[in-house]
Amino acid sequence: MCATCGCGDGARASVTGLGAGHAHPHDHPHEHAETRTILLEQEVLSKNNLLAERNRDWFAEHRIVALNLMSSPGAGKTTLLERTIRDLAGELPISVIEGDQETLLDAERIRATDCRVVQINTGSGCHLDADMLARGLVTLDPPDASLVMIENVGNLVCPALFDLGERARVVIMSVTEGQDKPLKYPHMFRSAHLMLLNKIDLNPYVEFEADRCVDNARVVNPDLEVLPVSATRGDGMADWYSWLRRAAQ
Repeated sequence: MCATCGCGDGARASVTGLGAGHAHPHDHPHEHAETRTILLEQEVLSKNNLLAERNRDWFAEHRIVALNLMSSPGAGKTTLLERTIRDLAGELPISVIEGDQETLLDAERIRATDCRVVQINTGSGCHLDADMLARGLVTLDPPDASLVMIENVGNLVCPALFDLGERARVVIMSVTEGQDKPLKYPHMFRSAHLMLLNKIDLNPYVEFEADRCVDNARVVNPDLEVLPVSATRGDGMADWYSWLRRAAQ
């Protein structure tokens, strides 16, 4: 995980508001290195969990509902957000935290909807963490009694490990991915409250068994709620909006 790959250090993350082995000559057992790695992983997660609880308290104090949106790259998170913001304009006050390794491209797309947005660039990091989110919220300054949508870095591994202080986790799958993704990345789907099965308008053109994907997801998380949607064509979006309204209560 991140203590091993080095992306757990959030110092290089930047917040922008827009309105494996080693070589050496001697032989020795490697248990000590593995022990250090495990301890470091526990330290990183323990520190993150403490900061996540602070974020959760802050959200509760301001009556803000935060949702952590996670997926593989290209599953359609940003397109889903764009349509959601436009369709619910005037009904639910929404602000967005955008997480990417580089560029402001997704934040600029969200800003074009007249939504308040902050971009967090993680550099080499493969996920957002609670400290990055806390710093992003200072810049975002979301209004009380609103909805904050956190678009995490596209990755089905590390984002699942890091609590941000969110109310709920939403994992976005698309029919252009393999139906076995939930079995290959079980922790992501096990930690999610809702799975949006996106791009269902493309289902006739790809080899993807939607029912089998849902069955696989419920093998790892029997309580997972699943909504099929098409963020481009609009199929199923009314059900997604109903879910958001309930979450925002």
